Amino acid sequence: MTKLINLKIFPHFFKSSSAGGILLLFAVAISLIIANTNWADDFAEILNIPLGFETESLKLRYPILLWINDGLMAIFFLLVGLEIKREVVEGELSTLKQAALPVLAAIGGVVVPAAIYTVFNNNSPETIHGWGIPMATDIAFALAILSLLGKSVPTGLKIFLAALAIVDDLIAILVIAIFYSKELHLDYLGYAAGVFAFLIILNRLGVKNIFCYLVPGVVMWYLIHHSGIHATIAGVLTAITLPTNDVDKESPLEILEHALTQPVNFIIMPIFALANTNITFESGMVEGLTSSLGLGIVLGLFLGKPIGIFLMSFLAVKGRVCELPVNTNFIHVLGLGLLGGIGFTMSIFIALLSFDEVFLQTEAKFSILVASVLAGLIGFILLKVYSRKKGYQQEV
Repeated sequence: MTKLINLKIFPHFFKSSSAGGILLLFAVAISLIIANTNWADDFAEILNIPLGFETESLKLRYPILLWINDGLMAIFFLLVGLEIKREVVEGELSTLKQAALPVLAAIGGVVVPAAIYTVFNNNSPETIHGWGIPMATDIAFALAILSLLGKSVPTGLKIFLAALAIVDDLIAILVIAIFYSKELHLDYLGYAAGVFAFLIILNRLGVKNIFCYLVPGVVMWYLIHHSGIHATIAGVLTAITLPTNDVDKESPLEILEHALTQPVNFIIMPIFALANTNITFESGMVEGLTSSLGLGIVLGLFLGKPIGIFLMSFLAVKGRVCELPVNTNFIHVLGLGLLGGIGFTMSIFIALLSFDEVFLQTEAKFSILVASVLAGLIGFILLKVYSRKKGYQQEV
């Protein structure tokens, strides 16, 4: 009953995420086409056009690519933060019993891929820093593929995947903040902390106006951008301060979440994919999949994700710590684990933070693309064949 209620509360989340995943796929295809035609150099020049303004005290002039990766992605992380807080307050993570399975499964799906990557790259100083790349799950792509299965998979499996991916994103956010920050500038960090404290005070005072949080949030983005911590973290910190509740009345957090879901899924994520998937296929790239970097990413996503998610879920259920969603079994969990291996957007984002060398970024992006395609395809086939064999149809 609970899962049906939750699905009715935010049906647009699932619809927008799955439809956005399909649009994301088109953006990836277009980006690959551009990168392998005569348009590649022109497109690169466009991405390097500086926008904004700069004074002695205010620096806001950056290339378009940086505005996409630091600016637009901050809005993406704002939405992720809103989803996490809402799930903690009133959703699938609001009680220990509900949160146990997706949290434990997400932890397994993070630790095992990172361990696999580290095993292959432990003796490679150039690539060891990329251990966070295979940790991530792309919720838009994963839900898009799951939605293609329609009523042949249980509703509880979709909610399990969404909750798991949200916890996965939370872990990725913490990893980025702690391990992928550059040299810290404590003065800017202190100012940003002051803005964050101000937002918390607004929350405590019961301020409901969303713009009272977003405007200081933009200021905090600027300060964090200059502090050495990746600026996208400002989106998450702003989201944490937005007021919400566990009653039927729509809260400021839910209003903002509803307003951002479609723009993020239909505009921001496709733009990010268009700007960053531009992989120029060259001789030797396939062989690069067998390098320490390639193997760490491909095996981390394609094998590490399903093994970690399945193993932790199995141990948690058998240990009576939690229960599987209604009408699901461990075959479903294995299929879901494979879909969790679609790291794409977040994995590429972490790859860009991990390496400064363009050839390493390109090799990482190609490995992510191959692993995500394999994981998505095998996961879809497994769930499709199993559902057809069992003749399962979700009750309407």
